[in-house]
Amino acid sequence: MKFERIDRRTYNELRKVNIERNYTLYAEGSVLISCGNTRVICTASVEDKVPSFLKGTGQGWITAEYSMLPRSTGVRTPRSTSRGTINGRSSEIQRLIGRSLRASIDLFALGERTIWLDCDVIQADGGTRTASITGAFVALVDSLRTLWERGDINTLPVKTFVAAVSSGKIEGELLLDLCYEEDSRAEVDFNVIMTELGRFIEIQGTGEGDTFNRDELTGMLSLAEGGIKELVSIQKEVLALSEVEAKAIEEFQSPVCKQKQA
Repeated sequence: MKFERIDRRTYNELRKVNIERNYTLYAEGSVLISCGNTRVICTASVEDKVPSFLKGTGQGWITAEYSMLPRSTGVRTPRSTSRGTINGRSSEIQRLIGRSLRASIDLFALGERTIWLDCDVIQADGGTRTASITGAFVALVDSLRTLWERGDINTLPVKTFVAAVSSGKIEGELLLDLCYEEDSRAEVDFNVIMTELGRFIEIQGTGEGDTFNRDELTGMLSLAEGGIKELVSIQKEVLALSEVEAKAIEEFQSPVCKQKQA
């Protein structure tokens, strides 16, 4: 008997995804991303400085912070400011978000400036880190558009679109995009971050209640790849790049431009 999902989705079906751009007033880029009942506000803020180890290199930087609002889950979680320190989970996730988004743009074309990606979970129902990455990429592109419109950069240095999704195994069945109830029951849980060309940025996978074989590993990665292709299509639709913007990105990604960047 196949595992029956709580929301009646098929094994390879994403939760309903909605990305609302320009969600806040002041940030150079901002979105509210909803993946099922998980909702995350992602903002991109530009600072005209870089960490000390990058000063004088001509290279920019992308970094992230991640937090969950106190009542984003069933039980209130104290703010990190109340505890006096960030917890290990949040620290690990924000490093993951930063790594993932740094792979998406050319840091030298950004110049010596930093883009902060703040991901604040206002409601959690599984997949908060993957939703943060998918939404933060859209906010990041909008911040680059802002810099381009200001004349601060002379191109849109997007190397590739990036998105993320979970997959896992429950009662022996492989499933895409686990909600919290599924994630808490999963024997195996994966978080996969990929580019639009199907290249992996990071894979986080573990057998929490069972082991998995090579065929199951391939199956979970294939499910994630299909989901990420859908998410990239949603990102592109939401961003609604103009012909000029699309051409700028295409030219930046061309072999000639890549040689110049090198």
